[in-house]
Amino acid sequence: MNNAGPNSLAKRLGIAVLLATVVATSQRPVWGDPAPPSAKDRNIAVTFTALLRKEHISRRPLDREIYSRTVTQFIKMLDPAKVYFYQSDVDGFHARQDEVAKVARGDVQFAHEMFRVFLGRLDQRIKLVDQLLAMQHDFTVDERYVVDRDAVQFPKDEAEAFERWRQRIKYDLLVLKADRLEKEKKAKKEAKPDSPEVQTPPGPPENEDPVGKLRRRYSSFAKRMHQVDSEELLEMYLTALSSSFDPHTSYMSPSTLENFDIQMGLKLEGIGAALRMEDEYTTVQEIIAGGPAFLDKRLKKGDRIVGVGQNADGPIEDVVNMKLNDVVKKIRGPAGSVVRLEVMPAHSQQKTIIQLTRAKIELKNSEARAKVFEEGARPDGRPYKIGVIDLPSFYMDMAAARAGRRDFKSTTRDVRKILDDFNRQGVDALVLDLRRNGGGSLQEAISLTGLFLGDGPVVQVKDSDGQVRTYNDHDGSMAWRGPMIVLISKFSASASEILAGAIQDYRRGLIVGDHATHGKGTVQSLMDLGEQLFRNPFATKYGALKVTVQQFYRPNGDSTQQRGVLSDIELPSLTTHLDVAEGDLDHPIPFDRVPPAEFRPFASVNPALIDQLKKRSMERCAQSAEFEKVRRDIARYKQQKERKWVPLEERKFLEERAELNADKEEEKRLEEVDGPGATDIKKDYYLGEVFAIAVDYLKLLGVAPAPQAAQAATPKDR
Repeated sequence: MNNAGPNSLAKRLGIAVLLATVVATSQRPVWGDPAPPSAKDRNIAVTFTALLRKEHISRRPLDREIYSRTVTQFIKMLDPAKVYFYQSDVDGFHARQDEVAKVARGDVQFAHEMFRVFLGRLDQRIKLVDQLLAMQHDFTVDERYVVDRDAVQFPKDEAEAFERWRQRIKYDLLVLKADRLEKEKKAKKEAKPDSPEVQTPPGPPENEDPVGKLRRRYSSFAKRMHQVDSEELLEMYLTALSSSFDPHTSYMSPSTLENFDIQMGLKLEGIGAALRMEDEYTTVQEIIAGGPAFLDKRLKKGDRIVGVGQNADGPIEDVVNMKLNDVVKKIRGPAGSVVRLEVMPAHSQQKTIIQLTRAKIELKNSEARAKVFEEGARPDGRPYKIGVIDLPSFYMDMAAARAGRRDFKSTTRDVRKILDDFNRQGVDALVLDLRRNGGGSLQEAISLTGLFLGDGPVVQVKDSDGQVRTYNDHDGSMAWRGPMIVLISKFSASASEILAGAIQDYRRGLIVGDHATHGKGTVQSLMDLGEQLFRNPFATKYGALKVTVQQFYRPNGDSTQQRGVLSDIELPSLTTHLDVAEGDLDHPIPFDRVPPAEFRPFASVNPALIDQLKKRSMERCAQSAEFEKVRRDIARYKQQKERKWVPLEERKFLEERAELNADKEEEKRLEEVDGPGATDIKKDYYLGEVFAIAVDYLKLLGVAPAPQAAQAATPKDR
């Protein structure tokens, strides 16, 4: 076996990335209306297909199974709920599935033809929606709406489509009514008894009747579908093809690649606002701390951007019903340039112009963040210090790294600074929170793990030719020598699993959280198609192929693929039971093993110690009112998952919704603690139990001595 460091790996693969799918499927919420395939589309398709066949770890050809999978994946992208196409449409597409082979010659016409059928069916259904919304619905009838789309087929004819849409609209109306009742209940609860009634200014349609709201919602959706452009359609089609090889191989259009670079580098140039689509409006979801919008203070969460103008005197362009990606492109721009936004506040129709100067923005909320808590009591009465690091991803500024800059943004650098500060403060134990960490840079995963192990094998990687290499962090220094807990969930994927697996194999610390991590054990390489086609790093932007090129393995030889890293101590959690793991995705690569690497484990963890900690934790959780709520949520979720339907009788529906809302305040509190945009780590019942485990751990270790084994944990060539 060859040994290699992360730098040589990055050079050999370009830049290797480890990404989880658990969030990827929601990053492209809107599509557009395509022009005919262009010469550029054909060049992209030819280059993409050639690289896919050459570089994918399976080395499998484009065969009839791949054609069938591609058609199925493309249909899922267009109509995941099975409400637009007829079964005859689907059968017709599969009868022509051999046309997928033409992609290798640059012919993507089949995708355009399938999309035209989709638009035709969409227009038919929108007319049907208008008809159904004009009807009187009987909400006293005992009927059921199947919400599990895997349990239904595409409608076979117009009558079946009508009936499915009748139930869908009835369900939508009940959901909106339940939401309105919940808001009214909350408003009454929060109202002060002696305060005058507050009049809500006129504005959209927050209190609009459900029929009007649904009509606007479906109309806006149809308009966005008709705005599809060839770039978005090509991205869907090529991703349908590549994800037929495995769920993590995809095509990134130029705009998606730009967003990916921003996500990995944690910086952008713009106004500093996260946006989303709500019906026909581009709505402010979050103001990013430190950005121009944050410093200006006029733009607020919930505001709707209805127009965008360039420079101080450029015309304002109407962006209502415009695709989100197109609006974002107009708002982003080089630092120092001016953009003007026409804005309607959340509860008003009054428009105002906000002029902002774009700037370079560091996405601080996505960086590693830390806090020290005082918990428990030592024999002398002093509290233990527990340091928490919340790490949302293994980020790295790939553009700066490709350019050869040595000071590029790095997870490892940021965490090392935090650990140095923890050491100065005399922190007793570390909690590394990876619960929302879906992966990132392989290089960062290796170097960050080395901060806790010193020198030694971190991960093993197998190429398509079967050759296995061991990758070490060659820095050799340990930034943290004390006891540690790695906190995981089913959303902890890829790079997170490399770190958690190594910590567990080395017996360096405890793994606590969900039953297991996500179970992604593959490595992706990002290949710029323009550079590949023209052999020029400054070539036309053609997007990139993100392709699975390797599998990774723990130091003990086990893959994490489809199995993940199992917790030493499992805490009750709804996410453990969600169908969001690698094995729940389409066409995952199978689990396998390689021989173990040579390493010497620490003495920080042993089975007897884990058993004691587990027993104490289970006793506390059994007595916890908060964890009892979690257990109720789990039971309710399992029941709903098993029955696959919801009642359409209003009384039963609202009763079930009221039961579901019983714990919503707790859920909201949790979102505020650690949700998007949170700038501080706050202790909740879950972290409270983790701290209790940490205190027990420290006491059982006698406040553990600094681990000594890492200096001898150097692997040998095999």
